[in-house]
Amino acid sequence: MIHRLLCLLLLWLSGASLATADERLHYPAREMDGEAPGRLVIHGALDPTYARPILADFHARYPTIDLTYRNLDTLPLYRRFLEAPGEVDVLMSSAMPWQYRLANDGHAQPLNTPEARAWPAWARWRRELFAVTFEPIVMVVRRELIERFGRPASHADLLALLQRHPEVLRGRVVTYDPNVSGAGYGYAIEESRLSPRYWDLIAAFGATDTALAATTGEMLEGLIDGRFWLGYNLLGSYAREVVERHPGLEMVVPDDYTLVTQRLALIPRQAPHPDEARRFMDFLIGKAGQQVIARETSLGAVHPALTGPGTAWALRSSHGDALRPVTLGPGLLATLDDLKRQALLTRWQREFTRHQASLAPTASQDDATRPADARQ
Repeated sequence: MIHRLLCLLLLWLSGASLATADERLHYPAREMDGEAPGRLVIHGALDPTYARPILADFHARYPTIDLTYRNLDTLPLYRRFLEAPGEVDVLMSSAMPWQYRLANDGHAQPLNTPEARAWPAWARWRRELFAVTFEPIVMVVRRELIERFGRPASHADLLALLQRHPEVLRGRVVTYDPNVSGAGYGYAIEESRLSPRYWDLIAAFGATDTALAATTGEMLEGLIDGRFWLGYNLLGSYAREVVERHPGLEMVVPDDYTLVTQRLALIPRQAPHPDEARRFMDFLIGKAGQQVIARETSLGAVHPALTGPGTAWALRSSHGDALRPVTLGPGLLATLDDLKRQALLTRWQREFTRHQASLAPTASQDDATRPADARQ
């Protein structure tokens, strides 16, 4: 049970990845007069599509540093680090609870630089763990649904839509399965704390035979080919780029509340090249690196001085208090508690199957008269 919990929770957000795991990017050092060569090794659970512009800009600024980036899923990344904590200089992961656990357990070294001291308090833990992106959790809707029923702008709108049109929408909605997706499980925990109507929404999903998926990529594929009309709780940074390429889709940032997840970076205490690691972290949380994130990716820049498109400021300006970033603090460790996990998943399954249970035949009925699926 503990091993299964580890495997599931370490999929937190990695389920949205659109890339093959364990890809490697290498930027060899160039010799320059008067500058000593350096080396930097980064392990990240970040698709190379998004990592490449950040790394390329850093290497252009510091060409004498031999830079290696290895893209790993969150489980291999975490395991590999614990097995060999002295092989990597910077660790970046979307698995927020596990990054927090590493820092809390003493695996991160502090970054005492002006950039670190200026970083927003809500986006760091001490000066050891830094949130470097701002990624909303969104809905993606096909135009057919909007034209027929209107645009669901909030969770309340979505609930009303599901309750009013269960037959039309039967099998046309998709969301995460929290039993197999760490992302879906994490979002379920956060939403159950945020909204008193959350369990009504799960019951409505069950009543419309909502499809359950393991990844954002899987949901997007079904939305693109028209199997689904609405996807719920997709990672916005990945969804945005797909929606921009497919005019039949629209991304909806709910205006009542919207979870925001963040990728966390740290310098391991045993980093073999600490000077280069500090230089990269300063770049990553500095204005230059954050401008690359805002300009060349859909990850969302956090730097408080940046106010244009692709920034947390822009998203806050358009959605205000509806944005609810996952809190970077001890509460993250609650998601790793086995008893709490089992309790939440048990209730989730009960609510999702509430409609089927209400239609189940009574024990007095002859077994031969029951629907086939009730006899199985």
